[in-house]
Amino acid sequence: MKVGWISSNMSEDPGKPEQGPLEYRIVALVFYSIIFVIGVTVNLTALWVFALTTKKKNSVTVHMINVAVVDLTYTLLLPFRMVYLHQDYWPFGNMFCRVTAALTVFYPCIALWLFALISADRYMAIVQPKHSKELRNVPKAVVGSLGLWVMTLGSTVPLIFPDHDPDRVSNFTTCIKMQDIIYMRQENSVNFIRLIFFFLVPTCIMIGCYVTIVDNLIHGRTSKLKPKVKEKSIRIIITLIVQVLVCFVPFHVCLVLRLLGDAEDGGFSTWAVFTTFLMNLSTVLDIILYYIVSKQFQDRVISVILYRNYLRSVRRKSRHTHTGSIRSLSNITSAMI
Repeated sequence: MKVGWISSNMSEDPGKPEQGPLEYRIVALVFYSIIFVIGVTVNLTALWVFALTTKKKNSVTVHMINVAVVDLTYTLLLPFRMVYLHQDYWPFGNMFCRVTAALTVFYPCIALWLFALISADRYMAIVQPKHSKELRNVPKAVVGSLGLWVMTLGSTVPLIFPDHDPDRVSNFTTCIKMQDIIYMRQENSVNFIRLIFFFLVPTCIMIGCYVTIVDNLIHGRTSKLKPKVKEKSIRIIITLIVQVLVCFVPFHVCLVLRLLGDAEDGGFSTWAVFTTFLMNLSTVLDIILYYIVSKQFQDRVISVILYRNYLRSVRRKSRHTHTGSIRSLSNITSAMI
């Protein structure tokens, strides 16, 4: 499962594959630049809130930390992709290209399983509240997350050492294996096993959890739960469903079609590029999930967005009263911290 799908047609230089039309490269540079700035800011803030400032941690906090780490890891790869798009030349060496290619496969695999863990957590909170404290605790969440990392890394590390390297023809001045899944077509059986285990299985887990949760909510089997817990769980469910449908389903459908296509169907595809952009968008859309889960994250985002407005308001008041304005500024600053 590759995150990029660029043309593998040959340019005027027979030893150097093209990356796609110039229009695509310009659009991709702009898009990845926006995703990088927003993604790094959002996920660093999330890590700060969930890992450092949240005093009372729970299973959801552990899952959010994992989501932020995965998103940040993938987002930090984007500058290298942008340099490649700009220069039309890969200057970072063959080994880093292999690692980058493996990590771009790793991201959608672990992201969907993390969503499945969050869905299972919501299932336990709503459907099995009696056993919630036993199953939804930090140690078990950590063990589950570590198991997920080991499982996903174990399936992607072999991709660092491909049997067929498409960049060898260009003397490793390209990084086509980071961009095009077509070269892996000779391992289609492995790819489809990966699709089943890292896409269909977590998606089915999410669907199963959501169907059961909705059924319990409709038939009033959750009367003992607080309204805020129900509302929060429903919002998390809707967020995850929309994110999977928008960012991951089109990408994987396109992947299957590319793998099943003709051997000559290895050129540039507008649909493939579009679904790739949607999948990259997931690293930014997770801000909605963070915002729903954590009141502290909400306060931090609001304080960053409205900080200047607060100061302007205080300064306007300070023109009228000196003592009152000093107290207001003190209260605002302490509330934001």
